[in-house]
Amino acid sequence: MTDTLRPVDTAVTDASGIPDGPQKLKRSIGVVGGTLLTLSCVTPASTLFVVVPDLFGTLGTATALTIAIGSLLCIAVAFCYSELGTLIPSAGGEYAMVSTMAGRLAGWLVFVLSLLVVVIVPPVIAMGTADYLTPIVHLDPAMTGAGVMLLATLAGLLDLRANAWITGIFLVLEVIAAGVVALLGFSHSQRGVGSLVSMEVAGPSGHTDPVTAMLVISGLAIALFATQGFSTAVYLSEELEHPRRNVARTVLATLAISSVIIIVPVAAITMGASDIKELTSGDLSAMVTAWSNSAVGTFVSLCVALAIINAGIVMVIQNSRVLFASARDKAWPEPVNDVFSRLGRFGSPWVATLAVGVPGALLCFVNLDTLYGVTGVSVTGMYILVAVAALLSRRGSHKHTPAWRMPLWPAMPILLIVVLAYILTQQEATYLLWTGGITAVATLYWVFYLRPRRDTRWLVTIPEDEQV
Repeated sequence: MTDTLRPVDTAVTDASGIPDGPQKLKRSIGVVGGTLLTLSCVTPASTLFVVVPDLFGTLGTATALTIAIGSLLCIAVAFCYSELGTLIPSAGGEYAMVSTMAGRLAGWLVFVLSLLVVVIVPPVIAMGTADYLTPIVHLDPAMTGAGVMLLATLAGLLDLRANAWITGIFLVLEVIAAGVVALLGFSHSQRGVGSLVSMEVAGPSGHTDPVTAMLVISGLAIALFATQGFSTAVYLSEELEHPRRNVARTVLATLAISSVIIIVPVAAITMGASDIKELTSGDLSAMVTAWSNSAVGTFVSLCVALAIINAGIVMVIQNSRVLFASARDKAWPEPVNDVFSRLGRFGSPWVATLAVGVPGALLCFVNLDTLYGVTGVSVTGMYILVAVAALLSRRGSHKHTPAWRMPLWPAMPILLIVVLAYILTQQEATYLLWTGGITAVATLYWVFYLRPRRDTRWLVTIPEDEQV
């Protein structure tokens, strides 16, 4: 699909100061900065304290096992991202990779699925901030979430290097919080290591019920979502120095570190909970306070609140890059493309940043309870299309392009496609219908607007200076 490739031209500035050609983001961060930003998007502590409690309620003692299986699956996903991210180092991320390898329609559908994820997740997580500020002050979750989104938007307007340091400091605090929880859980262990595979959950009547294998498979969609932030590395590939080498390093390092930060505390909580009912309740703040004292509980809660703010900053950065890249690649009517592809004085896409941050603040006032399910389905579908692109990554001219190459190709992407397709079949029909309906609307937009204008619309931009 070489007709989907379009190198970035050197930006020419006219007398008005407005660039005449497609603009390029500035390469300003290395592996350490990229890993800090990407880890902050995974935001292990906020995942641990916001997403994992829901899994405890459904999966009980099988939660750690489910997340571990999800992390193993993510290794294959990370291999696909690493190879494709070094072949196609574009701020468009998944859609640039899939468009180039599997065609424009597949790339467009990946873009829509990724947009679903990046629009839904930040406000949902941001609203959790109020719960963890409760030891100090009682706040309205919606108002607090909106404030976090606006703060993250302002931070997203800054230079990327500055944001790497800001998010790095917050990341240290959230890792400390996760470490404290792990230490307290293991030191107050009520059951042995065997409990991690005992597959028990508290039932509605208060009795212990078994967790079925099908329930674990169904939970894998959320488990994949819990660690999926490692994909941020490919969104930053256009701003990473030496992307051919550093994208793969950032992706794999982030997955390894985030998996440990999430799985170890989950195992500790499972072993430290006084009984199955307490574990299934998912009230982690209460558990930490019971294991220690109110001061420690307050410290952990504040660290989690900072982690959520940190996640908001990085997600706004990531999301704005996706919208910027889609405008640069002519996905919308020309006036919209012109606005969203503008860069500010710090080199960040300021209009795109506002366009993702402000609506995110408004979404905090909407009931998003069912959207975690939609997000899980979207992530799984997106990974399937990325795996298909990885399966096609060694044909034609791409076969000899300098890039990081995954081991066990093509077995790895084929296995991934089969497993993820099966996971999709185990999701609730409501979530599948919502995601399918949105995908159908996106397909109609492709058929009636993008495809008839294929020579001037949806032209994937690849940085020219990195193709040699």
